[in-house]
Amino acid sequence: MNTLEAIHTRRSTRKFQQKPVEQEKLQQVVEAGRFGPTGGNAQTNHFFVISDAAVIAKLKELVQNAFAKMELREDLYKSLKNSITLARKGNYSFCYNAPVLIAVANRKEYGNNMADVACAVENMMLAANELDLGSCYINQLKWLNEDPILLEYLRGLGLHEDERVYASVAVGYADTEDGLPNRKVAERTGNEVVFVTGNHNEP
Repeated sequence: MNTLEAIHTRRSTRKFQQKPVEQEKLQQVVEAGRFGPTGGNAQTNHFFVISDAAVIAKLKELVQNAFAKMELREDLYKSLKNSITLARKGNYSFCYNAPVLIAVANRKEYGNNMADVACAVENMMLAANELDLGSCYINQLKWLNEDPILLEYLRGLGLHEDERVYASVAVGYADTEDGLPNRKVAERTGNEVVFVTGNHNEP
């Protein structure tokens, strides 16, 4: 699979097998994240590769409790409203019951934190596709990155005082007939493109 094929066929996986991911593959995925571009080559991303089922279960519990307490407003981002609604119903798995969750933190006061983390996550999702693994970008820990209870738990896992989680990625084998992620290329219906060439008309 070449780079462009990995990009075009990467699709989000939201249903995973409860099958462990080989350590070698996880190493390759996180290494792809570590090689993502960072502002000024800062390299301040902090990766938490979580495959401990008990830790993921605790995170699910804390995330559900936090969202269930939030006010549900019409002006909220659609996915955030969905998280609140599902959390209030109980049994909410913000990471789609994936066997692995990779949370990526960065320094709270660093101006490029979100961009650096997002680049790392995209690299990891492309690597996962190459390795026949499903993946999905996860926002929930970012939305809750000032929640004191969740912060305390993450600090127990090694999160530094000056860091916050800005994105995560769920990783695992897709729960499909062949165990492979959906790779059907999705039509682009947005993301407008303008080519500004040397021939454009000056105003």
